[in-house]
Amino acid sequence: MLDFTITFAITIVNLVILFFILRAILFKPVTKFMDERSAKIRNDIDSAEKDRAAAKVLLEQYADKLKTAREDAVAIVRQAQEQADVMAAIRLEETRREAETLIANARRQIESERKAATLLFKAEAAHLVIAASSRLLQREVNAEDSLRLAGRIVEEMENRE
Repeated sequence: MLDFTITFAITIVNLVILFFILRAILFKPVTKFMDERSAKIRNDIDSAEKDRAAAKVLLEQYADKLKTAREDAVAIVRQAQEQADVMAAIRLEETRREAETLIANARRQIESERKAATLLFKAEAAHLVIAASSRLLQREVNAEDSLRLAGRIVEEMENRE
């Protein structure tokens, strides 16, 4: 039993020595490695959180810029539509004026042609009346009589209008 006690005591001393040796050689470097690794993980997590916060800020800025860009695009489209409406109104007014000018010119031309046709009709009527009168009178009407009769006929026709 003494052997057992001595063996037991030597084993315990060996274990204590082994513990201190392992602690100096193995546990301290492992603990140091684990602490460094924990610190690195904490730093990575902190860095990731900072990056996430920065990304969130950038996302908000991007969203604001996108919203502003959309509002600007809507304003540009609205302004372009207003300009197009103004230009269309101006073009419509120009077209209306051109149409009125064409209509007025056509009316003047029609009136001019109507007057010319009336004068032609009066001259033809005067020739017919002179021809009919000369047949009725059975004699030749001279130029002076012809002009006098034509003038009276034209005056009578103008008075009727």
